[in-house]
Amino acid sequence: MTINNKTITKGFIIAGVMNISVLAFSKFFNNPIISEYDPIIMSNFGLLMIIIWGLAYISVAQTYQNVKWLVLVFAIEKLIYGIIWFKWITNNSVLEVFEKDMLAGAFFSVYGINDWLFCLFFLFVFFRLQSGYIKS
Repeated sequence: MTINNKTITKGFIIAGVMNISVLAFSKFFNNPIISEYDPIIMSNFGLLMIIIWGLAYISVAQTYQNVKWLVLVFAIEKLIYGIIWFKWITNNSVLEVFEKDMLAGAFFSVYGINDWLFCLFFLFVFFRLQSGYIKS
């Protein structure tokens, strides 16, 4: 599979924008339903940290070739959120969340899928960097 550097750069930016989109789902930190259903991970502080991670992805979009180990950290971070989401989705009712708030329901429906996809993306980029296929 051939993916050029411009496409990878766009991937980092899209990953960042997806994280920052938590602002919309959380109604700019004014949606109590998200933290009601996951008060530890999805507290307003937790949502803020998701945005910070998004800014980190965007910050290296042009220079990811120089920070391959950070790209691996991004993959691990996404893996952790993906696992947390899987545990949440298998132990909670998304329909119940949707009944209380459409945006919160949509958030809990998709955030883990997003994390799994970007985990794979970051792993792909890391292994390409590790193999020397992508040069700095």
